[in-house]
Amino acid sequence: MTNSPRQGTATLAVLIDADNAAPAIIEGLLAEVAKYGVAAVKRIYGDWTKPNLSGWKECLLSHSIQPIQQFRYTVGKNATDSAMIIDAMDLLYTERFDGFCLVSSDSDFTRLASRIREQGLTVYGFGERKTPKPFVTACDKFIYSDVLRADATPGPMKPPRPCAAAAAANCARIRAWCGCCRARRRQCRMKTAGRRWAAWATISPSRRPNSIRATMGMESFRNLWLPPACLRPRRVMAAITRRSGCG
Repeated sequence: MTNSPRQGTATLAVLIDADNAAPAIIEGLLAEVAKYGVAAVKRIYGDWTKPNLSGWKECLLSHSIQPIQQFRYTVGKNATDSAMIIDAMDLLYTERFDGFCLVSSDSDFTRLASRIREQGLTVYGFGERKTPKPFVTACDKFIYSDVLRADATPGPMKPPRPCAAAAAANCARIRAWCGCCRARRRQCRMKTAGRRWAAWATISPSRRPNSIRATMGMESFRNLWLPPACLRPRRVMAAITRRSGCG
């Protein structure tokens, strides 16, 4: 006699390929699985004598995941996939489950996913972006594991870029100021003409606001000698203002 699944809740088997999954996804993985049903079986497969799987230890203990040991029979050959497939078929024939969660980025599980679906069960796949398309399409739903990682927290928000109109206005101000600087240098060369000093009024445009605005694009006389605001560091401009008495 087989046990019937809980009424209104899907009973799921979660099978993890440790060689093709990272410990950082485990919390997000189980939270995602909980959206689809109850994980009645949680197993992870690998050669636990190898140091590359040592990071899984704390995760397995805290989340009650059963590790399945599978030694490599020959160098370069991975027997983990075969062990996971055999267990999946054994669980399938118990008829106790409504779906399977296959956690791997390996295309070797493509036929397994197809076979489980042929039996009328739902298959949820979890893997990295590099997962071959045949395995992705063989699952009813495939979730990429990068969105499940615990370290996938959003970074600090970048400051918004100024709008195009503001940027264009700043460029216009910079061009106008550079033009003023070139004009003043030309006036200085013309007025001094061999002399060391020249009268301020002779090298400066009219002090009348309308004339300044028309010739240099500036609103006041003092602005002729200052860079536009978009080029002014606050502390530097505060010091310039104090020294010049323009504040």
